[in-house]
Amino acid sequence: MKKNVLVVDDDQAMLRLLEKFLEEQGYAVATAMSVGAAREQLASREYRAAIIDQHLPDGKGVELIGDVRLSNPTAAIVVVTGEGDIPLAVEAMQKGADNFLIKPVKLRELSVFLEKSLEMEALRRRARTSDLLKERGTFTFGVSKAMEQVLEISRIAAENDVPVLITGETGVGKGVLAQWIHESGSRRNEALVEVSCPSFRGELLRSELYGHAKGSFTTAIKDQPGLLEAADGGTLFLDEIGDMDLSIQAQFLKVIEDKTYRRLGETRVRMSNFRLICATNRDLEQEVRAGRFRKDLLFRLQVLPVRIPALRDRPEDIPPLVRHFLVQCNYSYRDLGPEVMQFLVSYPWPGNIRELKYLIERAVLLSRGGEIGTSHFTGLWSSAKPVPESGRITDQNEYESIRNALRQCNGNVVEAAKVLGMSQATLYRRIKKMNISTN
Repeated sequence: MKKNVLVVDDDQAMLRLLEKFLEEQGYAVATAMSVGAAREQLASREYRAAIIDQHLPDGKGVELIGDVRLSNPTAAIVVVTGEGDIPLAVEAMQKGADNFLIKPVKLRELSVFLEKSLEMEALRRRARTSDLLKERGTFTFGVSKAMEQVLEISRIAAENDVPVLITGETGVGKGVLAQWIHESGSRRNEALVEVSCPSFRGELLRSELYGHAKGSFTTAIKDQPGLLEAADGGTLFLDEIGDMDLSIQAQFLKVIEDKTYRRLGETRVRMSNFRLICATNRDLEQEVRAGRFRKDLLFRLQVLPVRIPALRDRPEDIPPLVRHFLVQCNYSYRDLGPEVMQFLVSYPWPGNIRELKYLIERAVLLSRGGEIGTSHFTGLWSSAKPVPESGRITDQNEYESIRNALRQCNGNVVEAAKVLGMSQATLYRRIKKMNISTN
């Protein structure tokens, strides 16, 4: 797969020389002659590497290091500087550059430096992927049997390049799961390109996907590559594909089949070797019956369907998710009291995990570093089961809470302890003290 490389230099002759040389080496090259132009390029796609000249007409090349890292935290960066600018080169290395070259640049030397820098980039990418997978594993998705099944199907999806259709309510984590599948698969070192279908309609979505040629419509003042091109070798994630216009669906079906497309206003056929993941909160079979979604496209998308259940249907996932978000918020207590956890478990969470995350963040802020109580979750009272005004669970309430948790977990004390937000030892003691049956 071709690696995207950005070359920034205000010397047009040198720019063209580097572009030609690197393309012959198998790289996909984009160029810029200023800090401003480079930032435009960085905003349009992710680059695996950047070769940056220090002296540019509107600033120093070192200013772009942060922009490159923001676009791709693992990108390889090579800075080119004059012989008398060693302090600037040192500053560039301190800011995150991998290597620097002194002019005049020898092409073979540049090739070796770039190759070594990309090796470092690959190591960083693998390390980052490993960290993300750990972070997005059990803690993010939950521990319930339902989510174990979701992750099992997702592992099969990660091992294969077939299209994946992720369905579920808004906020259940479809986008997070899509990223998990991408980062668990063979294309993990390539780009994950996300397209929000509701954000673009008609020709706008077509242009966003396929790109356009200069002059193809009124505002097309230059050639613009599409996101299919950016996803070449990686993964294209179409979020809320149920909102894709019918006029585009037939054309996109052909793209999935052939992996070929044309930019708007061009006759040249281009190829993109992408793997496809889609997500939607709609019932696409119902959309097909209503005539709003193509049946043949649905068949092609749901080779491997994955449905994420709503959070209210798997309350045993709430305690581990709460703890995960508390850690993310640097909450000093790292856990909540059993009455607060039971209060959260009893709430139906119409906004699912997204709502849970935001409300945990808000509760941490409202607690001002103190212990979080039910009063820090204002607005949830009307939908949650009542909690005693004293803020403590009475023996009868605790008895009922434990019985309900055991019933919900089919007598599994380990799972019930997670639901209640208490240790297994504590739960066993209370079961014995209250003479509660686990059958």
